[in-house]
Amino acid sequence: MSFIRVEANSDFPIHNLPYGVFSTEDEPRHRIGVAIGDQILDLSVIRNLFTGPFMSGNQDVFNEPVLNSFMALGHNAWREVRQVLQKLLAASEPMLRDNMELRARAFVPQAKATLYLPANIGDYTDFYSSRDHATNVGIMFRGKDNALMPNWLHLPVGYHGRASSVVVSRTPVRRPMGQVRPNDDKPPIFEASKLLDIELEMAFFVGPGNSLGKPIPIHKAEEHIFGMVLMNDWSARDIQKWEYVPLGPFLSKNFATTISPWVVPMEALIPFVLPNPVQVS
Repeated sequence: MSFIRVEANSDFPIHNLPYGVFSTEDEPRHRIGVAIGDQILDLSVIRNLFTGPFMSGNQDVFNEPVLNSFMALGHNAWREVRQVLQKLLAASEPMLRDNMELRARAFVPQAKATLYLPANIGDYTDFYSSRDHATNVGIMFRGKDNALMPNWLHLPVGYHGRASSVVVSRTPVRRPMGQVRPNDDKPPIFEASKLLDIELEMAFFVGPGNSLGKPIPIHKAEEHIFGMVLMNDWSARDIQKWEYVPLGPFLSKNFATTISPWVVPMEALIPFVLPNPVQVS
C-alpha cells in the first residue's frame, strides 16, 4: 500500500508504476514521471535517491525529456529503479512520505499535466501474431478458403511501420486518402477511405539493442523488453486491399499509429503471465 491515495478502481496502484513523459503549465520542460494514483512522481526531482549499483552513476537519465537513455541501461537498472520506487512510495517508508517540501516538488496531479510520446521512436515493426485476427483479415481480402497464408504457421509475419507518424493518445487523426478499387471491372479511384479500421494491439518498447548482424538469442529476448503500451494500428482497409500485393501495406497503414502515454514495465506484468497457446498447423 502507498501513502499516496489510490482509488480501488485506479489503473495506477503501487504494483503498476508505469513510466511516461509530461509537462505542466508552470514548467513546460518535458520530464520523466511515474504514475501513482491520480499523481505523477517527477523522477527528475528525486533522481539523487537512486543510489544503487546500477543507477548511482546514471541518475541523469531522469533529467532527459524521453525514456530512451533509461531504457538503454538494461534489465538490472530497470529492476533496481522499480524496487526503489516501490520502497519510496510505500506507506511505511518516511523518506518521501514525511518530507513535505520534497513531496510538494516531486508530485504533480495528473489532471494538470500534458502527456507526450514516452520515447523517441526510430523504428517499429508491426507483427501479425493473432491467428484469429490474421484469419479475419484474410477473409476480408481473399475469402474464407484462402484466409490464412501458409507462411503464417511457420514464421513471425510482420512489416516495418512508419515511426514518424506514431502519435500519443488524444492526437487528432485525419482520415486518409488513397487509391481504392471498389469494382474489379473498373479502374481504381482516388478518395477518402470508407473502411477506416480501429485495431487494439499491444506494443512493446525495446531497451538495449544488438550489434548489426548479431541476433539476440530467444532465451535472452525478455531481458531487452522494457515495457508495454496500448496501440491503435489505424488501418484503411479499402486502400490496403488494393495496394498490399505484392509488398504489403503502405499508405493504408502509415498515416497514424496511436499509442498510450504510459509504459507499463514488464516487471508489473509478471503476475499475469500465462502459458503460450499450443501451436498447431
